[in-house]
Amino acid sequence: MTVVPSTAASTPAAAPVKRRRLRFVANPKATVGLVLLGFFALVALIGPWIAPYDPSARSSDLLQPPSAAHWFGTTHLGQDIFSQVVVGTQSVIVVGFVAGIVATVLSVLVGVTSGYLGGAGSEVLSALSNVFLVLPALPLMIIITSTLPETGTLTIALLIGFTSWAWGARVLRAQTLSLRGRDYVEAARATGEKTWRIILFEILPNLTAVIASGFVGTVIFAVTLEITLAFIGVGAGSGWNWGTVLYWAQSQQALGQGAWWWFVPAGLAIALLGTALSLVNFGIDEFVSPRLRGGGKTSVKTADGHTVRMRVGFTPVLASTPVGKTPPKVGAGANGKAES
Repeated sequence: MTVVPSTAASTPAAAPVKRRRLRFVANPKATVGLVLLGFFALVALIGPWIAPYDPSARSSDLLQPPSAAHWFGTTHLGQDIFSQVVVGTQSVIVVGFVAGIVATVLSVLVGVTSGYLGGAGSEVLSALSNVFLVLPALPLMIIITSTLPETGTLTIALLIGFTSWAWGARVLRAQTLSLRGRDYVEAARATGEKTWRIILFEILPNLTAVIASGFVGTVIFAVTLEITLAFIGVGAGSGWNWGTVLYWAQSQQALGQGAWWWFVPAGLAIALLGTALSLVNFGIDEFVSPRLRGGGKTSVKTADGHTVRMRVGFTPVLASTPVGKTPPKVGAGANGKAES
């Protein structure tokens, strides 16, 4: 009597797929961006205590190049530029993150609410977003800060936050409109879930990546706008930041005098902070998008070592393949569904 071996017994069990934890931090772009961002946050936190000089104090070392006594050189009044850059980091970071938080909260409240509720209230909120969307940010900020008796760091941060939320609200409204008709939302609504629970536990978790990306973009915009305002002289006397350093360098013709050390450190700091925020934003995009996560590759490797080719615009559906057979290519059929 011949015994036929069982297929299940001869086929080794598929190894369980291990989820890769901390995938966002493992991204090289995100890691570099977070390290740079953490460095600037640390400098902003301890800057006033580690600065070797008072950034406004004058000395007899007038317009001196970088040296052991003054790492970034001095100004025409003998002020230490290194101390100005270090102390000014705090204002830049505070304005960027406070404005980003305020704008993100407003964009979530307006965008998600108008996208989910519908009706007249949705149209009113959408019209409000459109009004703020067409307002020119820089001229409006110049007018507001010029009329206020005092424009401190927190005031500028709040003004930027209250005037830069509209674009994020439009994006979140569009995403919410596409999510509110999904099956899991309809199921939650059919079971009698309250509106706030549906928005909080069904809609918002699927908008996390969009919200995070919008927050980083708003921080970049707020930092750029604050430095621009200080560079053109609006609020230049309210405290030190990188824009203030560039303002005094430009007003005293530092470039014409060959005092490159007066504006290069602040310019490099702006470039490095912008690079850090952009790398974090790229990391978020790659974390969300499978195609970007693969670095543009059209082939991916499965957990059992097989290679599957992806078609542009479609996510491959990986099916279990018997040992010894070549896995089928996954594409899109005529009806738009995945086929093998």
